[in-house]
Amino acid sequence: MNRRNAGRFVPVVLAGFILAACGVNQENQTPSATLQPTANQGSAYYLQQMQQSQDDSRSHWQLLAIRALLDEGKVAQAGEQLQQLPSQLTADQQVERHFLAAQYAIKQKQFSEAAQQLSALSVPGLNDTQRQRYYQLMIDSAQGEAPIDVLRAYIALQPHLAGSAQQKNLDATWQTLVTIPQDQVGNITINANENILQGWLDLLGVYYQNRGDQDNLKHAVQDWQTRYPDNPASKTLPAGLAQVMNLSVASTNTIALLLPLTGPGAVFSKAIEQGFEDARNGHLASSAPATPDANTVIRAPQTTASATSDAAVSPSAVATPAADTASATADTSNQTAAVPGTASANTAAQIKVYDTNGHPIDQLLQQAQQEGATLVVGPLLKEDVAKAVTTQTSLNILALNEPSDLQNHPNVCYFALSPENEARDAAEHMWAQGKRSPVLLLPSNSLGDRVATAFTRQWQSLGGGTVLRQAIGSESDLRSQINSNAGIPLSGTPVTAAPSSDSGAVTVAGMTFDAPSGQPVADSGGVDSVYIVANQASLDLIKPLITMKIGSQSHVAFYANSLSSQAGAGPDFRFEMEGLQFSDIPLLSGANPGLKQQVTGQFNQDYTLTRLYAMGVDAWTLANHFTPLRQQPGYQLQGNTGLLKATQNCVINRTLSWNQYTHGEIVPVN
Repeated sequence: MNRRNAGRFVPVVLAGFILAACGVNQENQTPSATLQPTANQGSAYYLQQMQQSQDDSRSHWQLLAIRALLDEGKVAQAGEQLQQLPSQLTADQQVERHFLAAQYAIKQKQFSEAAQQLSALSVPGLNDTQRQRYYQLMIDSAQGEAPIDVLRAYIALQPHLAGSAQQKNLDATWQTLVTIPQDQVGNITINANENILQGWLDLLGVYYQNRGDQDNLKHAVQDWQTRYPDNPASKTLPAGLAQVMNLSVASTNTIALLLPLTGPGAVFSKAIEQGFEDARNGHLASSAPATPDANTVIRAPQTTASATSDAAVSPSAVATPAADTASATADTSNQTAAVPGTASANTAAQIKVYDTNGHPIDQLLQQAQQEGATLVVGPLLKEDVAKAVTTQTSLNILALNEPSDLQNHPNVCYFALSPENEARDAAEHMWAQGKRSPVLLLPSNSLGDRVATAFTRQWQSLGGGTVLRQAIGSESDLRSQINSNAGIPLSGTPVTAAPSSDSGAVTVAGMTFDAPSGQPVADSGGVDSVYIVANQASLDLIKPLITMKIGSQSHVAFYANSLSSQAGAGPDFRFEMEGLQFSDIPLLSGANPGLKQQVTGQFNQDYTLTRLYAMGVDAWTLANHFTPLRQQPGYQLQGNTGLLKATQNCVINRTLSWNQYTHGEIVPVN
């Protein structure tokens, strides 16, 4: 009897265990998208679980699937799943949806939409993991804008990190900090309780004031650490700052200057050489042209004559193809910004000048090294730069142009005056002024193509959409348009040089993400700004032609590059250009009036040669800071051609000065 009961009991017990196991398994299969810090499984796993679940559990699996898809780079599929999320979600799921929508928007370069999604979150209600995620997304959505807000996000993120992530965050904080120009540090207003941010800003001031002397910098930083013991950087310095404090500065006792001293580029090389030598001799503040010391400036003997040709040629021969006839000033004009300092003299340095015209670059580099050079400034022409950077040499090279196929080399920095650089700066400037629908008026040649590509890539990296391009003809074409009362409508063809997201607005989970449109704007109704690349004579015709078409009361803003900035602009031209903003180098924008008067007088008011002279001055400054430029991305210097800043590949980017025609006067843009 007992045996029979026991036999009947065994299946019941087994069934109980099986049901209990199923219950445990079912409980473990219910995820929490908000508590789980990462999507640990692949997206396929979560999608499968989602298909097998219902109600809240299904939404949880779907949220985890979206996160995994984004982590895997499957952005389009993540967008589809976001769009399919149910409208009814729990409070925790709504929080996760905002996180994922922000992450998706960043992937789509819709940074304003990402910021909007993050603003819907209540930070005090987030747990530590969510706060870490929140601050990181805040940083990712900023894209270089509002550095103070980005700094606040880095500071808030620091306590939520551990180990190597803390050092990485400190390094990123420093890299953001040094994007603030020196002349703006003292003008930043912060809250009274932001002690950590105040400490960082004071550290930046210490760096700017002492970076020219390593010993002074070390002592100043030590003093800062004493004054700010609670700042996380006080305990462990950012790697970029520590690197500058312990640099072994490259010798500049003998510098090889490689320029085309003969042939069509000679007149431009002469201006660069003179600026370089004047900076070396400390003659920049003098009221008369400086005479270089013959004992320290040596022209290296070569197989052909190296005398400088006085033949006048188009500046396009220096940095652009000869076909780019409209690029005369553009390639020699670029970036500008804050008030430049005077380059320091180093009378112990010896300069040896080598003519690159008709001489193999590899042989010149070998000759320079044999004759004691440790650093090369040049070459100037694109094709020569391309050869120089691929030559096996231990010499440090400050190339004065960028090759078409830019490569990162540990001994090379690139310093170029190019229309592409100026176009990128224009995109930054116009975006900062709130413009969102630009049209580019460009010549129909390779110069126009290069400007369009550079502007559009920078514009879309900022979160912008479609950029329109419209061709402008010759002066005679423009005059014909005036005679026929045709005008210039602000329409054009979308530039397709930069990758963009799918065209058309995308609605995801009840939210609309504006994607770049592939359709051209038919008239000025959709345009809020126009960027013009034209010389002064053409610009004098273009602006009235636009006004003829869109009317004088239009709110379209006008911008031009420095090709239009030339000496001799009379009052009629200045009044006709009312409201137009244009970029130019600080030297020509009034940052150093005495030097401007000296140099423009020396070159008979030729702004092209003046810009090249300023390039030579800045080349000297960069040569004397080559090591920090090469080793520390973000390192920056005030220059006569702009605020000089090293990017990741040691491409020297420059920020321009912007001026505006106002009531017949030229005034700085605030």
